[in-house]
Amino acid sequence: MDVAQTERAYQKQRLIFENKKRSAPAKSRDLRYVKSVGLGFKTPVEAREMHYIDKKCPFTGDVSIRGRILTGVVKSLKMQRTCTVRRDYLHYIKKYNRFEKRHKQVSAHVSPCFRDIAIGDTVTIGQCRPLSKTVRFNVLRVAKVGGTKKQFKKF
Repeated sequence: MDVAQTERAYQKQRLIFENKKRSAPAKSRDLRYVKSVGLGFKTPVEAREMHYIDKKCPFTGDVSIRGRILTGVVKSLKMQRTCTVRRDYLHYIKKYNRFEKRHKQVSAHVSPCFRDIAIGDTVTIGQCRPLSKTVRFNVLRVAKVGGTKKQFKKF
């Protein structure tokens, strides 16, 4: 479990007690807290098998998903464990009887179990409690971008 120790402070999962008095078999020493976020989202295999510690992860941490579920495209991965998601939508202008394109950018926490996320991927994010000044969403699912062929896009 010392693979998870990448920070200066000791990293551990909040609900796992690590100081058992008697020696236990090897299987029970590898305890890991994993939960289902519900709402039809499957817990990734990496969340169960990897040895990362992330208290803001919806699958292994103490963050619950409630409120809105949104989808968007990853635009930036410059922050640590955080991505910027662009959401495109159409806004109706009544005077001209037409729509105009608009977009919003949302910051979302990326759990280490989504290690293969890249710019351009479509992600599903769920609302949670405020994790930092700008982050109020957590990545729940990553849909990889299609091939290089020209395909249908939303806009």
